[in-house]
Amino acid sequence: MKTKQILEELEDITEQDEAACSLLRGRTFLAVGVIVLFFSIIVMRFWYLQVIQGEEYRQLAETNRVRIQSIAAPRGHIVDRFSREIVTNRPSFNVALIREDSIDLEDVIKRLAPVLDEEIEVLWERIRAGSADPPHLPITLKEDIDWQTLAYLENNKYKFSGIRIEVQPVRTYHYDDLAANTIGYIGSISRKELQADGEQRYEGGDLVGKRGLEKLFEPYLRGEKGSRSTEVNARGFEQQQLQVVNPLPGNDIRLTLDAELQKVAEQFMAIGDKAGAVVVLEVKTGKVLAAVSTPPINLEHFIGGISHKNWQALLDNPRHPLINKVVQASYPPGSTYKVVTALAGLDTQVVDTNTEFYCPGYHRFGNRVYRCWKRGGHGMVNLKQAIAQSCDVYFYQVGQRVGVDRLAHYARILGLGEKTGVQMEHEKSGLVPTQDWKKRVKNEKWHEGETLSIAIGQGFNLVTPLQLCVMTATVANGGRHFRPQIIESIVTPDGRVVKSFSPELVNELSPREQAYVDIIKEGLLEVVHGKRGTARGVRIEGLRIAGKTGTAQVVRIARYKGLADEDIPYHLRDHAWFTCYAPADDPEIAVTVLVEHGLHGSSGAGPIARYVLKKYFSHRLQTEGDNPEKSLSLVSE
Repeated sequence: MKTKQILEELEDITEQDEAACSLLRGRTFLAVGVIVLFFSIIVMRFWYLQVIQGEEYRQLAETNRVRIQSIAAPRGHIVDRFSREIVTNRPSFNVALIREDSIDLEDVIKRLAPVLDEEIEVLWERIRAGSADPPHLPITLKEDIDWQTLAYLENNKYKFSGIRIEVQPVRTYHYDDLAANTIGYIGSISRKELQADGEQRYEGGDLVGKRGLEKLFEPYLRGEKGSRSTEVNARGFEQQQLQVVNPLPGNDIRLTLDAELQKVAEQFMAIGDKAGAVVVLEVKTGKVLAAVSTPPINLEHFIGGISHKNWQALLDNPRHPLINKVVQASYPPGSTYKVVTALAGLDTQVVDTNTEFYCPGYHRFGNRVYRCWKRGGHGMVNLKQAIAQSCDVYFYQVGQRVGVDRLAHYARILGLGEKTGVQMEHEKSGLVPTQDWKKRVKNEKWHEGETLSIAIGQGFNLVTPLQLCVMTATVANGGRHFRPQIIESIVTPDGRVVKSFSPELVNELSPREQAYVDIIKEGLLEVVHGKRGTARGVRIEGLRIAGKTGTAQVVRIARYKGLADEDIPYHLRDHAWFTCYAPADDPEIAVTVLVEHGLHGSSGAGPIARYVLKKYFSHRLQTEGDNPEKSLSLVSE
């Protein structure tokens, strides 16, 4: 009995052991499975990283060792019609920061500031301005450092982790500020410009055209960047150069300008610090030989970025140097508009060459008296005499008979009232008023008395100096209106012409209108060479000149009436115009001069035109001992 009980207990123990072993074997298999799965995952991950993504990670590792830097392309040169260099390039050495390479940025900036002669806060502001960019992109801390600073940084670069020197071409101006407002300037690309760069040609810190031809022709001037691959260590210092891809220089721009003629015009506008514009056109092609706007901007101030002080000085200058007055400023044309009134009067048969009006020094219309510039009057004058002596009364009566709408028609066919289409930015269209214009814009009815003011170039009339020169050139060549052209061609550095520009005829007067223009030209010749011409002082021995003076009233204030010119506040003085062409018998160039607040066309603007003509025709004329500051006329108009 006892033996049986023992056997039963042994069987129970065996069954329990077998269950425990079974459980142990299960756990063992599970543990082995987990271990196998774990190592399988590790192996698969190694395989994925080394085989599937091996090339990608190899490139990333290589990138950590190799630094690829872009090399700025030299911008194309700007030359004049005779290939004289106006704008070229020189190397600028800039100090840049690579944030990811800087070990102790705060300490680096603290030690760098006195080397660069900059305030620490100024450097931090520049760093903060570029903080949104990836840390491997350079942030320019200072541009165009001198040789002494460059040598120090190069010899002590181990002290400034993350700091490197970048070489970038910057503009050099061989004629100083020649044609500055036309050529324009370059500057660092803005965030807005970067966002608008769909082709991703630019990156932060690049220099781009900001104004003038530099901006308009940026795609041609910029060139193609190169690149430089260097090996760097863990501290960001370069170890060796691996590969260089040279940049491709930009294309050259050949202008129609004559640099020496432009220089003369600017020099004589600078006498007395005149504000205004000078335009010279080639009559038979419309090519711009000179485009002067004064006072000019100082292009050197924009190299390396213009300072806040200098920029504010430009903004605060009451003579507005930032405005290109050749195309971006418009003025009443004054008596130069009488060319339009004369053509309108002849073509509408209101007057002919024999029509005479008596000028007592004033003209009554309605209950108002309209004065002539000559108080005592001109007496009985015909059309040719009225042009030569600039008789207001004569043109009051012509304008009254023609009407404002027909005056507007002839103004437009001579190139006024619309943009010329020249290759300059922000050109103004001027204003040729009509009855409909006043009703639409001012919601007022046109008054006939306003037509009298329009007929002598006052009232709502507005023209740019370039428009007035276009009108003069159109008259000079007998009625052929050419679009002004300032770019001759775009040429690659090796001399291949990428794009060329040819004279473009906008419109041509009818044969009848051309015959009337010939009559007007006789009067314009008398302006300079007639006994009573208003521009007698512009005469040059050996050269026949035809032209027209003009005085554009700025404001009518009774208390200044009768005062000497010098007693009238500068900003209230009249603008001075003179426009002309020469030689009168076979015109080659047209010259238009506008002097802001220059008072009288003959004395304020005429001398400038005279010296421009003398420069252009110097190879045909005898040298005269002229005094540039001497007034050349005694008449008022």
